[in-house]
Amino acid sequence: MFGAVLVAGPRQVGKTTMLEKITSGVGYVTLDDPIVRAGAEEESGTFFKDNPPPVFVDEIQKAPALFEQIKLYLDRERKKGQFFMCGSQQFKMMKGISESLAGRIGLVTLLGFSLREEYGIECHAPFIPTEEYFAERKSQLFDISYDEVWQRIHRGSMPELYSNPDFNWQMFYGAYVRTYIERDVRELSEIGDTVKFTRFMVAAAASTGQLLNLASLARDVGISQPTAERWLSILVASNIVYLLHPYSNNITKRAIKTPKLYFLDTGLAAYLTKWNTSDVLKNGAMAGAFFESFVISEIIKSYYNKGILEPPLYFYRDKDRNEIDLLIEENGVLHPIEMKKHADPVKRDTDTFALLEKIPGIQRGSGGVVCLYDKLVTLRNSDKVIPINYL
Repeated sequence: MFGAVLVAGPRQVGKTTMLEKITSGVGYVTLDDPIVRAGAEEESGTFFKDNPPPVFVDEIQKAPALFEQIKLYLDRERKKGQFFMCGSQQFKMMKGISESLAGRIGLVTLLGFSLREEYGIECHAPFIPTEEYFAERKSQLFDISYDEVWQRIHRGSMPELYSNPDFNWQMFYGAYVRTYIERDVRELSEIGDTVKFTRFMVAAAASTGQLLNLASLARDVGISQPTAERWLSILVASNIVYLLHPYSNNITKRAIKTPKLYFLDTGLAAYLTKWNTSDVLKNGAMAGAFFESFVISEIIKSYYNKGILEPPLYFYRDKDRNEIDLLIEENGVLHPIEMKKHADPVKRDTDTFALLEKIPGIQRGSGGVVCLYDKLVTLRNSDKVIPINYL
Protein backbone atom coordinates (compact mmCIF):
# COMPACT_ATOMS: atom_id res chain seq x y z
CA MET A 1 0.00 0.00 0.00
CA PHE A 2 2.87 2.41 0.75
CA GLY A 3 6.24 3.41 -0.60
CA ALA A 4 7.72 3.03 2.88
CA VAL A 5 6.89 0.92 5.94
CA LEU A 6 8.10 1.64 9.46
CA VAL A 7 7.88 -0.88 12.31
CA ALA A 8 8.36 0.61 15.78
CA GLY A 9 8.38 -1.09 19.16
CA PRO A 10 10.46 -1.74 22.25
CA ARG A 11 13.88 -3.33 22.15
CA GLN A 12 14.16 -7.08 21.39
CA VAL A 13 10.55 -7.79 20.38
CA GLY A 14 11.64 -9.08 16.96
CA LYS A 15 11.26 -6.06 14.66
CA THR A 16 14.47 -6.77 12.73
CA THR A 17 13.86 -10.53 12.61
CA MET A 18 10.35 -10.04 11.24
CA LEU A 19 11.41 -7.53 8.58
CA GLU A 20 14.39 -9.67 7.53
CA LYS A 21 11.97 -12.53 6.80
CA ILE A 22 9.55 -10.27 4.92
CA THR A 23 12.27 -8.48 2.92
CA SER A 24 14.30 -11.52 1.96
CA GLY A 25 16.43 -10.56 -1.07
CA VAL A 26 16.24 -6.83 -0.31
CA GLY A 27 19.34 -4.78 0.61
CA TYR A 28 20.00 -4.38 4.36
CA VAL A 29 21.81 -1.64 6.27
CA THR A 30 21.90 -0.94 10.01
CA LEU A 31 22.49 2.46 11.58
CA ASP A 32 23.84 0.69 14.69
CA ASP A 33 27.11 0.67 12.73
CA PRO A 34 28.80 3.98 13.67
CA ILE A 35 30.54 4.34 10.26
CA VAL A 36 27.28 3.80 8.37
CA ARG A 37 25.45 6.16 10.75
CA ALA A 38 28.03 8.91 10.26
CA GLY A 39 27.63 8.57 6.49
CA ALA A 40 23.83 8.73 6.78
CA GLU A 41 23.99 11.89 8.91
CA GLU A 42 26.73 13.72 7.00
CA GLU A 43 25.98 12.60 3.42
CA SER A 44 22.25 11.85 3.50
CA GLY A 45 21.92 12.90 -0.15
CA THR A 46 24.15 10.04 -1.36
CA PHE A 47 23.15 7.42 1.23
CA PHE A 48 20.49 5.81 -0.98
CA LYS A 49 22.84 5.84 -3.98
CA ASP A 50 25.17 3.62 -1.98
CA ASN A 51 22.17 1.64 -0.62
CA PRO A 52 19.64 1.73 -3.49
CA PRO A 53 15.96 0.90 -2.84
CA PRO A 54 14.32 -1.42 -2.20
CA VAL A 55 16.23 -1.41 1.08
CA PHE A 56 15.72 -2.30 4.75
CA VAL A 57 17.16 0.37 7.11
CA ASP A 58 17.50 -0.80 10.72
CA GLU A 59 17.41 1.70 13.66
CA ILE A 60 16.26 4.50 11.32
CA GLN A 61 15.69 6.95 14.21
CA LYS A 62 19.47 7.36 14.51
CA ALA A 63 19.64 9.36 11.26
CA PRO A 64 16.48 11.50 10.93
CA ALA A 65 17.99 13.31 7.92
CA LEU A 66 17.18 10.20 5.86
CA PHE A 67 13.44 10.83 6.11
CA GLU A 68 13.71 13.85 3.82
CA GLN A 69 15.67 11.80 1.27
CA ILE A 70 13.03 9.05 1.41
CA LYS A 71 10.32 11.66 0.76
CA LEU A 72 12.20 13.04 -2.27
CA TYR A 73 12.72 9.55 -3.69
CA LEU A 74 9.08 8.50 -3.22
CA ASP A 75 7.76 11.73 -4.73
CA ARG A 76 10.01 11.26 -7.73
CA GLU A 77 9.66 7.51 -8.36
CA ARG A 78 6.12 6.89 -7.00
CA LYS A 79 6.85 3.19 -6.36
CA LYS A 80 5.48 0.99 -3.57
CA GLY A 81 7.55 -1.12 -1.19
CA GLN A 82 10.83 0.74 -1.55
CA PHE A 83 11.83 1.40 2.08
CA PHE A 84 11.47 -0.91 5.07
CA MET A 85 12.50 0.60 8.38
CA CYS A 86 12.39 -0.19 12.06
CA GLY A 87 13.26 1.62 15.27
CA SER A 88 12.73 1.41 19.00
CA GLN A 89 10.87 4.69 19.40
CA GLN A 90 7.29 5.74 18.74
CA PHE A 91 6.80 7.41 15.37
CA LYS A 92 5.83 10.77 16.81
CA MET A 93 9.19 10.88 18.58
CA MET A 94 11.14 10.26 15.38
CA LYS A 95 11.93 13.72 14.10
CA GLY A 96 11.00 14.11 10.47
CA ILE A 97 8.22 11.57 10.01
CA SER A 98 5.20 13.77 10.53
CA GLU A 99 6.68 16.56 8.39
CA SER A 100 8.24 14.46 5.63
CA LEU A 101 6.30 11.28 5.19
CA ALA A 102 2.65 11.93 6.06
CA GLY A 103 0.54 9.79 3.72
CA ARG A 104 3.60 8.11 2.23
CA ILE A 105 4.46 5.70 5.03
CA GLY A 106 2.70 2.69 6.56
CA LEU A 107 3.14 2.54 10.32
CA VAL A 108 3.12 -0.60 12.49
CA THR A 109 3.71 -1.00 16.23
CA LEU A 110 5.15 -4.34 17.34
CA LEU A 111 5.10 -5.42 20.98
CA GLY A 112 6.15 -8.73 22.59
CA PHE A 113 4.33 -11.95 21.77
CA SER A 114 0.61 -12.06 22.43
CA LEU A 115 -1.10 -15.21 23.68
CA ARG A 116 -2.65 -15.59 20.23
CA GLU A 117 0.81 -15.60 18.65
CA GLU A 118 2.24 -18.04 21.19
CA TYR A 119 -0.62 -20.51 20.66
CA GLY A 120 -0.82 -20.07 16.87
CA ILE A 121 -4.31 -18.55 16.82
CA GLU A 122 -5.27 -17.26 13.37
CA CYS A 123 -7.95 -14.82 14.57
CA HIS A 124 -6.82 -11.24 13.86
CA ALA A 125 -9.90 -9.36 15.09
CA PRO A 126 -9.28 -6.66 17.72
CA PHE A 127 -10.78 -7.65 21.07
CA ILE A 128 -14.29 -6.37 21.73
CA PRO A 129 -16.90 -8.08 23.97
CA THR A 130 -19.60 -8.68 21.34
CA GLU A 131 -21.41 -11.85 20.29
CA GLU A 132 -19.80 -11.62 16.83
CA TYR A 133 -16.29 -11.48 18.29
CA PHE A 134 -16.91 -14.36 20.72
CA ALA A 135 -18.36 -16.50 17.91
CA GLU A 136 -15.20 -15.96 15.86
CA ARG A 137 -12.86 -16.67 18.78
CA LYS A 138 -14.82 -19.72 19.96
CA SER A 139 -13.63 -21.75 17.00
CA GLN A 140 -9.98 -21.05 17.92
CA LEU A 141 -9.30 -21.44 21.61
CA PHE A 142 -6.29 -22.76 23.51
CA ASP A 143 -6.04 -24.41 26.90
CA ILE A 144 -4.11 -22.46 29.52
CA SER A 145 -4.22 -23.30 33.21
CA TYR A 146 -4.36 -20.90 36.16
CA ASP A 147 -0.69 -21.50 36.98
CA GLU A 148 0.35 -21.15 33.33
CA VAL A 149 -1.29 -17.71 33.16
CA TRP A 150 0.76 -16.54 36.13
CA GLN A 151 3.94 -18.07 34.71
CA ARG A 152 3.29 -16.13 31.50
CA ILE A 153 2.58 -12.90 33.39
CA HIS A 154 5.81 -13.33 35.36
CA ARG A 155 8.07 -14.41 32.49
CA GLY A 156 6.85 -11.68 30.16
CA SER A 157 6.34 -11.64 26.41
CA MET A 158 9.85 -11.27 24.96
CA PRO A 159 10.45 -13.69 22.03
CA GLU A 160 13.91 -14.67 23.37
CA LEU A 161 12.42 -15.91 26.65
CA TYR A 162 9.68 -17.75 24.77
CA SER A 163 11.98 -19.52 22.30
CA ASN A 164 14.55 -20.38 25.00
CA PRO A 165 12.63 -21.66 28.05
CA ASP A 166 15.93 -22.26 29.88
CA PHE A 167 17.12 -18.66 29.42
CA ASN A 168 17.60 -17.17 32.89
CA TRP A 169 14.80 -14.63 33.41
CA GLN A 170 16.79 -12.44 35.80
CA MET A 171 19.88 -12.29 33.58
CA PHE A 172 17.76 -11.48 30.52
CA TYR A 173 15.95 -8.52 32.07
CA GLY A 174 19.09 -7.29 33.86
CA ALA A 175 20.88 -7.06 30.50
CA TYR A 176 17.73 -5.65 28.90
CA VAL A 177 17.51 -2.72 31.34
CA ARG A 178 21.24 -1.97 31.04
CA THR A 179 21.14 -1.97 27.24
CA TYR A 180 17.93 0.06 27.14
CA ILE A 181 19.34 2.79 29.39
CA GLU A 182 22.79 2.85 27.78
CA ARG A 183 21.50 3.00 24.22
CA ASP A 184 17.87 4.03 23.75
CA VAL A 185 17.52 6.38 26.72
CA ARG A 186 20.75 8.25 26.01
CA GLU A 187 19.56 8.79 22.42
CA LEU A 188 16.24 10.25 23.50
CA SER A 189 17.52 12.54 26.24
CA GLU A 190 20.65 13.70 27.99
CA ILE A 191 20.39 11.71 31.20
CA GLY A 192 23.43 12.06 33.40
CA ASP A 193 22.21 10.07 36.39
CA THR A 194 21.45 6.58 35.10
CA VAL A 195 21.09 5.27 38.67
CA LYS A 196 18.20 7.66 39.30
CA PHE A 197 16.63 6.80 35.95
CA THR A 198 16.74 3.12 36.90
CA ARG A 199 15.07 3.99 40.20
CA PHE A 200 12.47 5.93 38.25
CA MET A 201 11.73 2.82 36.14
CA VAL A 202 11.35 0.79 39.34
CA ALA A 203 8.96 3.38 40.82
CA ALA A 204 6.93 3.42 37.58
CA ALA A 205 6.77 -0.41 37.54
CA ALA A 206 5.51 -0.35 41.13
CA SER A 207 2.72 1.96 39.89
CA THR A 208 1.52 -0.26 37.05
CA GLY A 209 -2.28 -0.42 36.94
CA GLN A 210 -2.62 2.76 39.02
CA LEU A 211 -3.52 6.37 38.37
CA LEU A 212 -0.45 8.31 37.30
CA ASN A 213 0.97 10.37 40.19
CA LEU A 214 3.96 12.30 38.87
CA ALA A 215 4.50 14.16 42.15
CA SER A 216 4.79 10.86 44.02
CA LEU A 217 7.14 9.35 41.40
CA ALA A 218 9.35 12.45 41.53
CA ARG A 219 9.41 12.40 45.33
CA ASP A 220 10.26 8.68 45.50
CA VAL A 221 13.24 9.10 43.19
CA GLY A 222 14.41 12.52 44.40
CA ILE A 223 13.94 14.43 41.15
CA SER A 224 11.86 17.43 40.11
CA GLN A 225 8.37 16.94 38.71
CA PRO A 226 9.33 18.33 35.26
CA THR A 227 12.18 15.77 35.15
CA ALA A 228 9.75 13.01 36.11
CA GLU A 229 7.44 14.14 33.31
CA ARG A 230 10.31 14.09 30.80
CA TRP A 231 11.51 10.66 31.94
CA LEU A 232 7.97 9.25 31.75
CA SER A 233 7.70 10.52 28.17
CA ILE A 234 10.87 8.53 27.40
CA LEU A 235 9.29 5.31 28.74
CA VAL A 236 6.15 6.02 26.68
CA ALA A 237 8.19 6.81 23.54
CA SER A 238 10.11 3.55 23.97
CA ASN A 239 6.85 1.55 24.16
CA ILE A 240 7.78 0.41 27.68
CA VAL A 241 4.83 2.20 29.32
CA TYR A 242 1.31 2.85 28.04
CA LEU A 243 -0.87 5.64 29.39
CA LEU A 244 -4.57 4.74 29.34
CA HIS A 245 -6.56 7.96 29.25
CA PRO A 246 -9.90 8.51 30.98
CA TYR A 247 -13.02 8.69 28.86
CA SER A 248 -14.53 12.14 28.76
CA ASN A 249 -17.02 14.07 26.70
CA ASN A 250 -18.71 17.42 27.21
CA ILE A 251 -21.18 15.88 29.64
CA THR A 252 -18.88 13.79 31.87
CA LYS A 253 -17.85 16.76 34.02
CA ARG A 254 -17.33 14.58 37.06
CA ALA A 255 -14.83 12.32 35.33
CA ILE A 256 -11.22 12.71 36.39
CA LYS A 257 -8.57 13.72 33.82
CA THR A 258 -5.57 11.72 35.10
CA PRO A 259 -4.40 8.73 32.98
CA LYS A 260 -3.53 5.27 34.32
CA LEU A 261 -0.05 3.87 33.87
CA TYR A 262 0.58 0.35 32.55
CA PHE A 263 3.81 -1.53 31.82
CA LEU A 264 3.35 -3.27 28.48
CA ASP A 265 5.65 -6.16 29.42
CA THR A 266 4.71 -7.63 32.79
CA GLY A 267 7.95 -9.62 32.93
CA LEU A 268 9.98 -6.41 32.90
CA ALA A 269 7.73 -4.89 35.58
CA ALA A 270 8.12 -8.03 37.73
CA TYR A 271 11.91 -7.88 37.37
CA LEU A 272 12.05 -4.20 38.34
CA THR A 273 9.82 -4.68 41.38
CA LYS A 274 11.65 -7.89 42.46
CA TRP A 275 8.79 -10.38 42.21
CA ASN A 276 11.24 -13.17 41.48
CA THR A 277 8.86 -16.12 40.96
CA SER A 278 5.36 -16.51 39.56
CA ASP A 279 4.16 -18.07 42.84
CA VAL A 280 5.29 -15.07 44.88
CA LEU A 281 3.74 -12.71 42.32
CA LYS A 282 0.30 -14.38 42.12
CA ASN A 283 0.01 -14.37 45.93
CA GLY A 284 1.50 -10.91 46.42
CA ALA A 285 0.05 -7.46 47.04
CA MET A 286 0.46 -6.45 43.37
CA ALA A 287 -1.21 -9.53 41.84
CA GLY A 288 -4.34 -7.60 40.83
CA ALA A 289 -2.33 -4.77 39.23
CA PHE A 290 -0.17 -7.24 37.28
CA PHE A 291 -3.18 -9.20 36.06
CA GLU A 292 -4.84 -5.96 34.90
CA SER A 293 -1.62 -4.83 33.17
CA PHE A 294 -1.37 -8.18 31.40
CA VAL A 295 -4.98 -8.03 30.13
CA ILE A 296 -4.60 -4.42 28.96
CA SER A 297 -1.39 -5.33 27.13
CA GLU A 298 -3.05 -8.30 25.39
CA ILE A 299 -5.96 -6.13 24.27
CA ILE A 300 -3.61 -3.40 23.00
CA LYS A 301 -1.69 -6.03 20.99
CA SER A 302 -4.93 -7.19 19.36
CA TYR A 303 -5.35 -3.63 18.00
CA TYR A 304 -1.70 -2.97 17.11
CA ASN A 305 -1.45 -6.30 15.29
CA LYS A 306 -4.46 -5.31 13.21
CA GLY A 307 -2.68 -2.07 12.25
CA ILE A 308 -4.73 0.20 14.54
CA LEU A 309 -2.14 2.60 15.93
CA GLU A 310 -4.39 4.36 18.42
CA PRO A 311 -6.70 1.78 20.02
CA PRO A 312 -10.05 3.26 21.16
CA LEU A 313 -9.38 2.29 24.78
CA TYR A 314 -10.24 4.35 27.88
CA PHE A 315 -11.22 3.93 31.51
CA TYR A 316 -13.85 5.67 33.62
CA ARG A 317 -13.43 7.08 37.10
CA ASP A 318 -15.42 9.89 38.67
CA LYS A 319 -14.78 12.09 41.67
CA ASP A 320 -16.71 9.66 43.88
CA ARG A 321 -14.13 6.99 42.95
CA ASN A 322 -16.60 4.93 40.95
CA GLU A 323 -14.48 3.19 38.34
CA ILE A 324 -14.76 1.01 35.24
CA ASP A 325 -11.39 -0.60 34.43
CA LEU A 326 -11.68 -0.36 30.65
CA LEU A 327 -14.00 1.15 28.05
CA ILE A 328 -13.72 0.08 24.41
CA GLU A 329 -15.37 2.48 21.99
CA GLU A 330 -16.78 1.23 18.70
CA ASN A 331 -19.01 3.29 16.44
CA GLY A 332 -20.01 5.56 19.32
CA VAL A 333 -20.89 2.62 21.60
CA LEU A 334 -18.98 2.07 24.86
CA HIS A 335 -18.24 -1.51 25.93
CA PRO A 336 -17.31 -1.76 29.66
CA ILE A 337 -14.75 -4.28 30.93
CA GLU A 338 -13.68 -5.21 34.44
CA MET A 339 -10.51 -7.23 35.10
CA LYS A 340 -10.41 -9.56 38.11
CA LYS A 341 -7.61 -11.95 38.97
CA HIS A 342 -9.99 -14.37 40.70
CA ALA A 343 -11.77 -17.33 39.07
CA ASP A 344 -15.20 -16.84 40.65
CA PRO A 345 -16.84 -13.74 39.11
CA VAL A 346 -20.13 -12.46 40.53
CA LYS A 347 -22.79 -10.05 39.30
CA ARG A 348 -21.62 -7.24 41.54
CA ASP A 349 -18.35 -7.14 39.53
CA THR A 350 -20.40 -5.37 36.84
CA ASP A 351 -22.34 -2.99 39.13
CA THR A 352 -20.38 0.07 37.97
CA PHE A 353 -21.39 -0.55 34.35
CA ALA A 354 -24.73 1.06 35.19
CA LEU A 355 -22.90 4.41 35.52
CA LEU A 356 -22.73 4.61 31.73
CA GLU A 357 -26.50 4.45 31.44
CA LYS A 358 -26.81 7.60 33.57
CA ILE A 359 -24.60 9.72 31.32
CA PRO A 360 -26.63 11.51 28.62
CA GLY A 361 -25.45 10.95 25.07
CA ILE A 362 -23.66 7.67 25.79
CA GLN A 363 -24.78 4.37 24.30
CA ARG A 364 -23.73 1.45 26.47
CA GLY A 365 -22.85 -1.79 24.69
CA SER A 366 -22.20 -5.34 25.87
CA GLY A 367 -19.42 -5.81 28.40
CA GLY A 368 -17.89 -8.35 30.69
CA VAL A 369 -15.43 -9.42 33.35
CA VAL A 370 -12.08 -10.75 32.12
CA CYS A 371 -10.90 -13.24 34.73
CA LEU A 372 -9.40 -16.67 35.31
CA TYR A 373 -12.68 -18.60 35.04
CA ASP A 374 -12.51 -21.22 32.28
CA LYS A 375 -15.85 -20.79 30.49
CA LEU A 376 -17.60 -18.00 28.57
CA VAL A 377 -20.92 -17.56 30.37
CA THR A 378 -23.51 -14.82 30.73
CA LEU A 379 -23.25 -12.97 34.00
CA ARG A 380 -26.01 -10.38 33.65
CA ASN A 381 -28.01 -9.33 30.57
CA SER A 382 -25.44 -8.66 27.83
CA ASP A 383 -22.42 -8.89 30.17
CA LYS A 384 -20.31 -12.04 30.17
CA VAL A 385 -17.59 -13.79 32.13
CA ILE A 386 -14.65 -13.68 29.69
CA PRO A 387 -11.84 -16.24 30.09
CA ILE A 388 -8.25 -15.26 29.26
CA ASN A 389 -8.19 -17.47 26.18
CA TYR A 390 -10.84 -15.27 24.51
CA LEU A 391 -8.55 -12.24 24.39
